[in-house]
Amino acid sequence: MRILVTGAAGFVGSAVVKDLVDAGHRVIGLVRSAAAAGMLATLGAEAYAADLRERDSLRAALARADGVIHTAFNHDFSQFRANCEADRDVIEFLGGELTGSDRPLIVTSAIGVLPKHGLVTEATDAVPLSDAAANPRAASEIAADAVAELGVPVSIVRLPPSVHGEGDRAFVPTLIDIARAKGFSAYVGNGENRWPAVHRCDAARLYRLAAERASTHARFHAVAEQGIPLRNIATAIGTGLDLPVAPIDAEAALNHFGWFNHFAAMDIRASSAETRRNLGWSPGGSTLLEDLAAGVYFGGS
Repeated sequence: MRILVTGAAGFVGSAVVKDLVDAGHRVIGLVRSAAAAGMLATLGAEAYAADLRERDSLRAALARADGVIHTAFNHDFSQFRANCEADRDVIEFLGGELTGSDRPLIVTSAIGVLPKHGLVTEATDAVPLSDAAANPRAASEIAADAVAELGVPVSIVRLPPSVHGEGDRAFVPTLIDIARAKGFSAYVGNGENRWPAVHRCDAARLYRLAAERASTHARFHAVAEQGIPLRNIATAIGTGLDLPVAPIDAEAALNHFGWFNHFAAMDIRASSAETRRNLGWSPGGSTLLEDLAAGVYFGGS
């Protein structure tokens, strides 16, 4: 297959590109810089210069593709809701262009859009966007559902809070930066709130399997570990930075974590049993705590 990958130079997207190429697929990766184009070339992929807002260029790239894997997302949390709405628009556009064909569309969502109680599964519905307290990230799934109604074979890959590995610049590095700034590694309360996790290479393989299967209206969980207590993550960070580890209460957490407090307090357990059964996916990468112990997160500490 010739597969178009958005966000191809990103932490997850570049792993997806490598996995696709290694499996014998041809890849067109959307990029916005010469440096990103060069990186894709080293992976054996074709770079295509385009911005997701430039619909004519995007349409031209789509015309050459047998399927699309959409990993691009703007993670600027200062305008999170606007970024989620922009992602909704992109998914609707991609779906409209693919309507009438059998070309698969794989979109990205987050485990964090699911209810924060019990064990969530692939069948668990995302929080409705109409709910004032809902995570606006659910817009991506709502858009994917609308595209599926058009007959496009759409699959949703839900990523956990930690997609880890060398080069990660997301949630775990944020906790590390906060610990450095505050002088200690903290967790809230007893630290039993949990984050699911997956290694980026395992997540990449799941995207490929989803594209090859070309399911209709399917949801997959890129979850290798159902839930790691934040106390354990904070302890590993303290060890890596040679800093003390301490619990803090909910009131102190607001000051300690700032804008990241919502994520530091997130408590969710997620199953990937159906994903493993339906796709034959078997994650085998290192665990999050193994990555932290290996020191790849603490360069320059």
